[in-house]
Amino acid sequence: MKTPILVFLSAVTSLIFSSVSGQTQTITGTVTDNFNQPLLGVNIVIEGTSRGTVTDIDGTYSIEAAAEEVLIFSYVGFNSSKILVGLNRVIDISLQPGNNLEEVIVVGYGTTTRQTLTDNIASVSSDQIKEIPVPSLQGALIGKTAGVQITQTGGRAEAGFNIRVRGVATISGSGEPLYVVDGIPIDKVDRSINGSPINALIGLNPEDIASIEILKDASAAAIYGSRGSNGVVLITTKSGRQGKTKFSFRSSYGWSEASNTLEWLNTEEYVELYTEAALNSGFTEDDAAFFFNLFAQEEADWRDGAVDTDWQDLALISGSIQDIGFSASGGEGNTTFFLSTGYNRTNSIIRGNTLERYSLRANVENKGNDWLTLGINANVSKTQLSRIANDNQFANPLQAIAQIPFSRPYLEDGFTPNTETTLYYNFLMDQFNGDFESNVWRAFMKFYGQAEFSENLNFRSEFGYDYNQQLEERFFGSLTESASTNGFADAFNIINEKYVINNFFTHNFDRDAVKIETVLGMSYEENKFKSLFVQGQDFPSDQLQKLDTAGEITDGSTSETAFSFVSYFLRASATLWDRFLLKVSVRVDGSSRFGSETQYGTFPAASLGWILSEEDFLSENKTISNLKARISYGLTGNANIGNFASRTQFNTITYNQNPGFWLGTLGDPDLSWEDTTQYNFGLDLGLIDNRINSSFDYYIKDTEGILFRLPIPYNNGIRFIDQNAGDIQNTGFEFTLDTKNIILKDFGWSTSLNLAINKNEVKALPDDADIIRDEKIVRVGEAVASFYMPEYAGVDPDNGDALFYLNTELPDGSLDRTTTSDYGEASRRILGNPFPDVIAGMTNNIRYKNFDFSFTFQGQWGAQLYNAGGIYQSANGDFFDNQTRDQLQRWQQPGDDTNVPQARLFGGNGTQLSSRYLEDSDFIRLRNLTLGYTLSQDLTENLGLDRIRVYFTGVNLLTITDFKGWDPESSFDALQSNSLFAGLGFYSPPQPRTLTLGFNVDF
Repeated sequence: MKTPILVFLSAVTSLIFSSVSGQTQTITGTVTDNFNQPLLGVNIVIEGTSRGTVTDIDGTYSIEAAAEEVLIFSYVGFNSSKILVGLNRVIDISLQPGNNLEEVIVVGYGTTTRQTLTDNIASVSSDQIKEIPVPSLQGALIGKTAGVQITQTGGRAEAGFNIRVRGVATISGSGEPLYVVDGIPIDKVDRSINGSPINALIGLNPEDIASIEILKDASAAAIYGSRGSNGVVLITTKSGRQGKTKFSFRSSYGWSEASNTLEWLNTEEYVELYTEAALNSGFTEDDAAFFFNLFAQEEADWRDGAVDTDWQDLALISGSIQDIGFSASGGEGNTTFFLSTGYNRTNSIIRGNTLERYSLRANVENKGNDWLTLGINANVSKTQLSRIANDNQFANPLQAIAQIPFSRPYLEDGFTPNTETTLYYNFLMDQFNGDFESNVWRAFMKFYGQAEFSENLNFRSEFGYDYNQQLEERFFGSLTESASTNGFADAFNIINEKYVINNFFTHNFDRDAVKIETVLGMSYEENKFKSLFVQGQDFPSDQLQKLDTAGEITDGSTSETAFSFVSYFLRASATLWDRFLLKVSVRVDGSSRFGSETQYGTFPAASLGWILSEEDFLSENKTISNLKARISYGLTGNANIGNFASRTQFNTITYNQNPGFWLGTLGDPDLSWEDTTQYNFGLDLGLIDNRINSSFDYYIKDTEGILFRLPIPYNNGIRFIDQNAGDIQNTGFEFTLDTKNIILKDFGWSTSLNLAINKNEVKALPDDADIIRDEKIVRVGEAVASFYMPEYAGVDPDNGDALFYLNTELPDGSLDRTTTSDYGEASRRILGNPFPDVIAGMTNNIRYKNFDFSFTFQGQWGAQLYNAGGIYQSANGDFFDNQTRDQLQRWQQPGDDTNVPQARLFGGNGTQLSSRYLEDSDFIRLRNLTLGYTLSQDLTENLGLDRIRVYFTGVNLLTITDFKGWDPESSFDALQSNSLFAGLGFYSPPQPRTLTLGFNVDF
């Protein structure tokens, strides 16, 4: 029974509370960590609204809130906390370290929390990728996520990236994931004129990124239907928060060099090797001298060693990277904003290759009234590139290493490139008497509105626009190899426009122990592409390099194409009694790309979760703080094919100035997307108040209806037809471990480890017939694009002949390991594949007082890389190309034990396609390392600033590998269009090693 005094106090309190209910008041406070240290950047949001603010350098904040409203405090690495405002005017709070299971995770058309997540989604925050000095977003992600292999094509400033999520699930189609920026899928097709890809995200400033989510399993990716098979990368940019405007300025400058160089023969060694090679092939020393004089300006250049050119040193130079950025973020009243501008200049380690990017972003949101929110996210960038030829051209700087060391790079004047006595075309001439410039203009824009019909129902409409213009202009002066008629030039201009409309409802049901979120909507996308190509020759002067001054326009063309998608989707997520989780989704996609009989496809998915740690038998456990089991299923597709592959097409032709048509391709009305069915079984485990967190996932990923270009009889004039034929399976295991090793007031240490194992296998092919392309094979029961070639067996110690294993099958099924010097007798066999069995990454973050230190290792094991240039670079004197220094270990007399055959000029002794040039590409790399210092708070406050931090960062500081080439990750840039050409190196430049100094100022 209540006493009268209690009843009276209760009534007074209720009266006071009701009188202030609905009226906002200014709430202030301080947010600290478990050591009573202020936390900068804590998000404070009023529950159920978009109103919020962030703490400043002192951990203080100010926000307008009503008595009945609830403040939510959240910060990465700490447990979130909710506090009812009530009668409080000052609310101080101390956040405790934890796994932050209420951390918001972006998913397709919405968000969820880590606690209720039933899918496999890798999440990377801006804190994990900031201050890594690379001009591209993908480069900052390397080694950060399990099951995601990210490799850079080479060391060019604009180099493209290959991203494979849970192995390769296609052959001739693109294996790239779908990129979605702020909810809008973007164009990512490379359209470079010279075959060397430009990074699709080159216009995106990494400093503008708030978070990146990679949807790996089909349950997560199925909401994107026919484009989810290769995974989905969701990129969310930064937004403003209510409160005082915060400014941030950053600047850094770095110095780069090649992460690895190779050793080549000098003049004395070259003359010795090739004289011997000539004699071994029946030539005389006079014949050898004649050959040498062809490539020397004076005989003394080679005979006395007067000239000893290091062509590699001319190709790989010292580079630099400069990065400057400024941003403003804040909000007042009903409007929040984030504004930023950035500048990046990267001088590549490859001579003649530079990148310069300007970017501007504006994200603005306005809550006009209680029910309507409007906003715009806009990004504009211009990237200017000075480019070089692709790996397969003599004008490519790295091919200069084939030049003879006693060939002079310049004529006697010291600046005009020598093209008179070089073995191959001198790449320096293209830079001296030519130009190759690319300008890329990119604009991403999203306009959105969200209407709140009730507390539980809202409608959101988004209109996205992606504009991509790329102008490439090349000029080859009268002295270059490409211009035999007083200069040659071409220009290629493309404009790609993408329009996206998303409309969807979101409904939340929350009653007793049941919470259900339902999303229902549709999406429409239209992609339009136009191109213009012109070329001409006969220029009056090398100083006049535009096509309007050409004496003759020799070629020109225009093209226009388009494709579209229309989609309908539904997703429902349920949480029952805070421990049982259920999610189902379905998407129906229609695409103009596919046949009339298969234009629409349905992509369902479902997942279940059980939070065992919420059960009575574990809820009081002091060791296990989180335990969740997950299982998911989903069907996704791959629509990365040509726009008209399903249709019979006629091409135009002109003969004797008469126009006409000829049959170009045969269509298939049943052509459809590749279907991928994926099962995922996962377990999340948190121990000791979530100081130790790990996840275990096993997946089975079956892809059916692989898109193939199949050969057909040529009697109708058509060699190939595109069809769905073939199946691939990927199975694998992923493991992540995050630990807070030490948590002290002045010292902290945390570790993040990820490991993934994947097995790739072809399950079916048309008639189970092998598909063989040069050194590659696609065979049932083997990995996609396996290396298929004779096996090199070393050198015959008696005569120096290259030996190969016969590898013919014996009656008992074993292989005949007898060796032969007759290359034609050796059978091919599968000797590896370009995709690693294991990839891993480990990041450590250490804090001591005002110092911070972090580093990331990455590694891969089980893949091979074939050096297609080896038949020229390490050919024991077969032709006149300069050789790697290991060719000095050649066989010279009976009894020599070596792996390098006898040098024979034009002899082809072991230079055929074989495993001699196939190597394991295993490596462990110190990807990045950062040491920073934050100046004391007293000093910064005296300067009128919030925070000053200076730092040093190194990228690619160390690589541990037995690989003999430049880089175990670099690959042939001109053959990146499909998986069949993966794992080929051909004069492919190494990645840069970069050392950077920088500082950040917040105020």
